[in-house]
Amino acid sequence: MRLPESQVAVLEAASTDEQTVGELADETGLKPETVTRAAFDLRDDGLVAIEERTETTTTLTEEGEQYIEAGLPEVRLYRAAVDAGGDADAVPMGQVIGASELAGPEVDIALSNFARKGYGRIDSGELVVDADADPDADDEAAALAALADGEAVDDEQVLEELDRRGLVNRTESTVRSISLTDDGVTAMMEGVEVAETVDRLTPELLTSGEWRDVEFTEYNVEADAPEERGGKVHVLRQTAERVKDTLVGMGFQEMEGPHADSEFWINDCLFMPQDHPARTHWDQFALDVPPMEEIPEDLLDRVESAHREGVGDDGDGYHSPWTENVAREIDLRGHTTSLSMRYLSGFAEGELEPPQRYFSVEKVYRNDTLDATHLLEFFQIEGWVMAEDLSVRDLMGTFEEFYRQFGITDIQFKPHYNPYTEPSFELFGRHPTTGELIEIGNSGMFRPEVLEPLGVDCDVMAWGLALERLAMLVTGAEDIRDLHGTLADLDFLRNAEVIR
Repeated sequence: MRLPESQVAVLEAASTDEQTVGELADETGLKPETVTRAAFDLRDDGLVAIEERTETTTTLTEEGEQYIEAGLPEVRLYRAAVDAGGDADAVPMGQVIGASELAGPEVDIALSNFARKGYGRIDSGELVVDADADPDADDEAAALAALADGEAVDDEQVLEELDRRGLVNRTESTVRSISLTDDGVTAMMEGVEVAETVDRLTPELLTSGEWRDVEFTEYNVEADAPEERGGKVHVLRQTAERVKDTLVGMGFQEMEGPHADSEFWINDCLFMPQDHPARTHWDQFALDVPPMEEIPEDLLDRVESAHREGVGDDGDGYHSPWTENVAREIDLRGHTTSLSMRYLSGFAEGELEPPQRYFSVEKVYRNDTLDATHLLEFFQIEGWVMAEDLSVRDLMGTFEEFYRQFGITDIQFKPHYNPYTEPSFELFGRHPTTGELIEIGNSGMFRPEVLEPLGVDCDVMAWGLALERLAMLVTGAEDIRDLHGTLADLDFLRNAEVIR
């Protein structure tokens, strides 16, 4: 029997006992893919049998290796809280975080897993510790330690949680075992010779005419090939680009502006009283930098007058504290409506004549509690239309047209209160997987107390929509943290597509 050289090598190395492709590759010196291809050809001739099984390999990520020595963030937070007396009484969260030496993303990770594991609870900025909790018995920490020592972990639920947190990589592979059949044993006893074969048609073979006499290697399209993963556009970037294309197609222009801005542009221009609860540092991120100087004095005076006295004959204002020092303080913007204020006032692009349509898709920052629909930083779809005789029906129709471009037709509206719009309403969309109604935006008609100080004498309808929640509706993601952040589901991101 004459066979290609690789098949002869595999046949001679094989036995009636099962051997893996890797073992045969080591013995023959051939590449694993060459062994696999030869084995499939030999199986087709009835000379070998191939058994397949799926094997899952679990390895620590770089972050998982860091926690082997330092400890899981939630465990470090628990121990620091106990040391601070948290097992007897509530202790300030900031004090405990400082004592635990957690930094950057570790803080969010610790807080999100602290309550999940029953270590205690977070209440109004304070930590309350469960004295009966035992961090030494933490299943996830024990699993990480076992994996680091090369031991097997059988608890599938714990492994899935570690995988979700990005602390381990789990890869599935097909392991093939090869053994000689009776026909294979007979062939080896009768003798097998190497047949000269070529695997490609070359110019030399063509010009010499040797192609007529050589034996060509057959290609096995079922053989495994190395997995190659190229880069792709992140699902949030796909969604953002789709949003931009849609709004530009609807006649909008894009705005841009600073992430760190003055309280004046972020809140005061929006007729948000300076003692409003949403303007405390529990909700905003204040920056320790010099105050903003470049605010038009005449605009500053008009906004202050609106706060103190209101606008129009029936205006009354807030009769609450208002100071220029607060207005000039710098925060990370909690919404991109600060850009709308800059543009509507003429500060960004000069005076605008109606009709005008503007939008932005940019990041905002809020001191929210992390959960399935909230992050500390996220992307907001800001938009507004300036024109004569606008109404809520125009606003609702704009939303219906916008979301229809994404295949979302079940939009529901709920009346709402905002200091800066009247009337106002929230938008809700139905999740395609869970069927749950989730809030996807806030909107309304800007009040005279907003528009008059800006020098706008016509109607303006405006909105702020959540890009991540739109992505959830489009892709079916059930947790906003699957889209980005330390807990992102990489397999989901590799496969999710935003249909264009």
